Amino acid sequence: MALNISAQDYEYQRDLIMLLSSPLSAFIIISNLFIIVGIVFNRKLHNTTHYFFLSLLFADFFTGVALPFIPKMRFNKELYYFPCMAFFVSPNFFFLSFLTNLLMVHYEKYLCIIYPLHYRSIWLHRCVPFSLILVWTLPFAFSCLPMMGWNNWGDNGTCSYRHVFTKEYIYLETYGVVIPAILAISFITIKVLSVARRQLKDIKKLHRSVQRGAGADLEHQMDIRYAKCIAIVSLTFLICWVPYIAFLQVSVLAMEKYEISWWIILTVTTVGSGSAAVIPIILGLSHQQYTELWRNLFKKCCHSCCPCQKIPPSLHDMTSKEETLEDGLTAKK
Repeated sequence: MALNISAQDYEYQRDLIMLLSSPLSAFIIISNLFIIVGIVFNRKLHNTTHYFFLSLLFADFFTGVALPFIPKMRFNKELYYFPCMAFFVSPNFFFLSFLTNLLMVHYEKYLCIIYPLHYRSIWLHRCVPFSLILVWTLPFAFSCLPMMGWNNWGDNGTCSYRHVFTKEYIYLETYGVVIPAILAISFITIKVLSVARRQLKDIKKLHRSVQRGAGADLEHQMDIRYAKCIAIVSLTFLICWVPYIAFLQVSVLAMEKYEISWWIILTVTTVGSGSAAVIPIILGLSHQQYTELWRNLFKKCCHSCCPCQKIPPSLHDMTSKEETLEDGLTAKK
């Protein structure tokens, strides 16, 4: 994937990387900080479920920081062995940790919904520190395999993508780790939606038995909310996961030396690697408790900047009575 290119082409490619990656990276970093602060300073959210999501936000934050460096991996670097390994291994570790945390968050929600009565006795809930350590150490161990010797460095190795990552490692990561994790997340999401659909039918059946056929509007609202949920999940998969899967396939084809235009590679690499990192932001902003702190601060700022002098209800009633009495006296005259 690393290519020797002319100085002019290098400038064009660097400008394209900055144009695509910088706004996306800034959006991911700021959005994650926004949600992280909303969770940390809200004591009601200090429990197991939100600890896992907080870990996911930190992983997504580091992924946003490393995002501009991912397209630059295709260029050769003038670096020694360990700095070169750190340059290539770090973005890979951040994204693998993000993917592992995202899988853990989905799995934790799945257990909470499928086993609501036995959830607190499951190891995931009882061993939260161990689970959090696991989702960070496993990606770190796998991403450090090239640094431990599984590479093509050799005696005269240069700092390039091909010399750091072997084909076997790329295939193992792509088809043995990343894609199975994405499929597992999709399966868990579909399973949760099917359980929600079954529970919705039970609620509607119970509601009909109590109301005796009435309350069709409430059932219609529940169906609309469920349809919106399915639409959001489908759009999230199409917008976030499909570009990333395309990025994986383009990376494999480029590694196999297929003739692909450089601007297609850079565009798919930048947008594809960043699209998956938007998923935690969508999940976080759609959760009202995560944004409760900022909404309260915004309301306080609005009240302090634009105080609305409202008339008390008793005073308002007295004023209206006086106006009515004056109108009556005028009519008598």
